[in-house]
Amino acid sequence: MNGKKVLITGASGFIGSTAVDKALELGYETWAGIRATSSRRYLQDERIRFIDLYYGDKEKLKEQLRQFRDKHGRFDHVIHIAGLTKALRKPDFDRVNYLYTRNLAEALMETDSLADSFVLMSSLGVMGTGDETGYTPIGADHIPNPNTAYGKSKLKAENYLKSLTGFPWLILRPTGVYGPRDSDYLILMKTVKNGLAVGAGLRKQMLSFIYSDDLVRVIFTLIEKGIRQKEYHVADGDCYTDSEFNALVQRALRRKHVVRFKVPLFLVSLAAFVCEKGGALLGSATTLNTDKYRIMKQRNWTCDIAPLQSDIDFVPVYRLEEGVNKTVAWYREQGWL
Repeated sequence: MNGKKVLITGASGFIGSTAVDKALELGYETWAGIRATSSRRYLQDERIRFIDLYYGDKEKLKEQLRQFRDKHGRFDHVIHIAGLTKALRKPDFDRVNYLYTRNLAEALMETDSLADSFVLMSSLGVMGTGDETGYTPIGADHIPNPNTAYGKSKLKAENYLKSLTGFPWLILRPTGVYGPRDSDYLILMKTVKNGLAVGAGLRKQMLSFIYSDDLVRVIFTLIEKGIRQKEYHVADGDCYTDSEFNALVQRALRRKHVVRFKVPLFLVSLAAFVCEKGGALLGSATTLNTDKYRIMKQRNWTCDIAPLQSDIDFVPVYRLEEGVNKTVAWYREQGWL
């Protein structure tokens, strides 16, 4: 044990559970913030300590943190990954991604429960549409202009943390995160396995990626170097067309032949609208919705990671082809593919 306590919220999820694994590897006293009803499938290590925090009620949250601090001491680091990526109602994004973040930050300050750093897992989606003509990477100095309810809620959380005097915030904006335990890219991989390589939109789309292990390595490298009150775009530094990405997936799946076609954006938009309305009638959030359509519509998801390279000498362990191969292998081991 390195003697330091870390709280990782959203610990039952894909990125959260990967961060828990890394924290344990580095010797942290690791507290997994999960709901009592959340799955512990990826949280089986006996060293993990669990805590169920009431983000929606600041007074209850403050009382929990006071009791925790009196018994265990302050958290050295909080890595706030919990959040919504899809929602039945647009206001839910603000409630979970912004208000819960605000409640947690304020409760930590008001109970003196945070010693060192607060990492917010944001998203490249806060930047909005980039250069779709020359495909210039989205720079760290670009002004955020999100065009989705999800991106707007994340930006509100970012701006609130930055407004707090002396608060040790650190903001990460990862691009497309993939790796073992992820279910979003699994949908695409299943489609390719079934012989279809589908693209949204007729124009070229440039994509960027970060393997989950590389993302959590970035988190811990930054906090251990003592870097605070900075924001970073996080990607592996390479960029790919959507067709190149599909071809990598096809090779990883050892699928010799696929039917390739592009779906015009107006049809994607229509499908997203229908799925969203259908989900509302059934009372469940759908993966394809009008917010997701705006993400699929965006043609340029490349970003500049020079600040990350400069500050921590970041070099990804996993380039896309190796990462996709490892992800596919994991899916097969689990019987997902």
